[in-house]
Amino acid sequence: MQNPLGQPEDYVKSAMKVIAANVQAIADEIDYSEVKTLVTDILATHQNQKRLFVMGAGRSGLVVKGFAMRLMHLGFNVYVVGETVTPAVETDDLLVVISGSGETKSINEMSALAKAKGTRLAAVTSNRDSTLGTISDTIVAVKGRTKASGMDFMERQVVGSHISFAPLGTMFEISTMVFLDGIIAALMEITKKSEEDLKKKHATLE
Repeated sequence: MQNPLGQPEDYVKSAMKVIAANVQAIADEIDYSEVKTLVTDILATHQNQKRLFVMGAGRSGLVVKGFAMRLMHLGFNVYVVGETVTPAVETDDLLVVISGSGETKSINEMSALAKAKGTRLAAVTSNRDSTLGTISDTIVAVKGRTKASGMDFMERQVVGSHISFAPLGTMFEISTMVFLDGIIAALMEITKKSEEDLKKKHATLE
């Protein structure tokens, strides 16, 4: 099939620009009162010497691993659900779950188990009315795909109208990754941690 954009490098550059524009649009739609609640929950867990767990499936799982790494750099007691060294959750621990649909069966089953143990549950999802949203104590809604009406070929591709380019939850995962890096930036400011402080906890066995 003929590439309507011409050279591959033009396609890549255009895709990056449209992705960035979509992330900015999604950022403008987030309810920042919800973000404040999430940041407060994370800080309270740390201050009360409780543990922070993060969980996601598929590409969302990769996003939460990056988030966990930065939390560790900040000195938080954090674990990724599913890793071999992750302990059992306990009362007043905090579980942060990333799920675009909020309907991933395995994720919801484990979230319900954590709630039964007295763990607080925070969800980052596109669907606040989902099963995950219903059982969560804190929700931050991060939009996924946007409407394709009025968009050109590249824009329809990147938001998922053309499945071959940005399939499934691509925009949610990218936006959530940027959002969670924003959370880290806020935590750095609140806790007065510098980049040098983070480097002290960076892995040396690589």
